[in-house]
Amino acid sequence: MDNYLYLAMNGAAQAMLAQQNNANNLANVSTVGFKATLDHFQARPLTGPGFQDRVYVMDEPAGADLRPGALMTTGRDLDVALDDDGWFAVQAADGGTAYSRRGDFRIDPNGLLLNGANQIVLGEGGPITIPQFESLVVGRDGTVSIRAAGQSADSLVAVDRIRLVRAEAGQLVRGEDGLFRSADGGELPPDADIAITSGALEASNVNAVEAMVRMIDYARYYEHQVKLMNLASENDAASASLMRMGG
Repeated sequence: MDNYLYLAMNGAAQAMLAQQNNANNLANVSTVGFKATLDHFQARPLTGPGFQDRVYVMDEPAGADLRPGALMTTGRDLDVALDDDGWFAVQAADGGTAYSRRGDFRIDPNGLLLNGANQIVLGEGGPITIPQFESLVVGRDGTVSIRAAGQSADSLVAVDRIRLVRAEAGQLVRGEDGLFRSADGGELPPDADIAITSGALEASNVNAVEAMVRMIDYARYYEHQVKLMNLASENDAASASLMRMGG
């Protein structure tokens, strides 16, 4: 009976973890470039005579659904969306290099190019600093060009090029800060073949309807595991009572 109770408790704990991941996905349904968290569950049969139920065990950390989100046209010069499986290089809070699909850029008072999460966008030589300008253009290859005040319309000057990298499945892992990093701890090399679309943003790839349905499923699964724990406890108490009567 202890084994039955342990497995039911484990199932309830995993359901709670899954619900937390799902709740985080729902909270980021409107976050630009957000990638949904996946749950890695494996169905295992309960052990012991007469046990026909199954529990779901999380055998590895939750991964991420890296499928692209829908493209939203904004027309804003500093809104950019990545094509294919490209990523923007950004500076994490610890000073290291991380990767994001978030392309809602802005320029802070010091001229630094930041994304919507206030993370510094990296260029070929480090953080991108943009001087005062009258107009700005981000090219398909990530080159940021400006026209200074008082200059002619065709007087564009390249300031820097956004560092764009390509990552295949399994090359990236998500950190606690929500940013992705190379699984081997190194930095991914720039990829000149990656293109971006200006005046557009990539939406979150979270499907709100699916997440709501999943929330209900997880709640039912948790309730089922709690009932199994109560049943195990009741059976254990009945067995102890019979043993006392037999004594």
